[in-house]
Amino acid sequence: MEKTLVIIPTYNEIDNIGPLIAEVLALNVPDLSVLVVDDNSPDGTGDVVAGLSKQDSRVHLVRREGKLGLGTAYVAGFKYAIEQGYDFIFEMDADHSHDPDEVPKMLEKIRDNDLVIGSRYLTGVNVINWPFSRLLISLAANFYTRLITRMPIRDCTSGFKCFRRKVLESINLNRISSDGYSFQIEMHYKAWRRKFKIVEHPIIFVDRTKGTSKMNIKVMREATWMVWKLRLLSLVHRIK
Repeated sequence: MEKTLVIIPTYNEIDNIGPLIAEVLALNVPDLSVLVVDDNSPDGTGDVVAGLSKQDSRVHLVRREGKLGLGTAYVAGFKYAIEQGYDFIFEMDADHSHDPDEVPKMLEKIRDNDLVIGSRYLTGVNVINWPFSRLLISLAANFYTRLITRMPIRDCTSGFKCFRRKVLESINLNRISSDGYSFQIEMHYKAWRRKFKIVEHPIIFVDRTKGTSKMNIKVMREATWMVWKLRLLSLVHRIK
């Protein structure tokens, strides 16, 4: 039986995490588990997940000492997934912007692919409740990324995706240090450069209704430099 893990990084998501875990575990997916990587949320998110893990063996928790960032949270989750022998590994946001009902559909597509990306821009612009300024930034970031890296991906910054384990095993996770948009771009680029089979799956992205966004100027600035770093490293054959 192939095992699936949904990794959800959290920081102050106490209002969202319980209902989201319940929705994911209610899916008709055999051998499905959830791993929450919590950055010592002051609001008690980690305690809620710890309680749920005592009630259901499919719920797992990695507590970290502080707010260390999205990228390193996913790396911690990837390492856990590899160590525990999961076959399919998802990234998913904690704020309900990613619909759990897309998980089974993405699992169908991973059968013939190595990476399935939940794409907001594959069939137009499928984003709900974002202010126009943020949508414009996201569209510009994706155009900029495609232009510099040459990746044939419509949604280079998507945070909803499914990897085969072999993709994560092929990447030196200890060398991943980027965050936010930058992290997503780096993971997509390294999978593409390794010639893994990548497909995009259309999703509808709904902005959070509870909690606060983690997007900031630092994250956007890092993504701006990351695309050039990846491009230059590829030119000198130093992508790891």
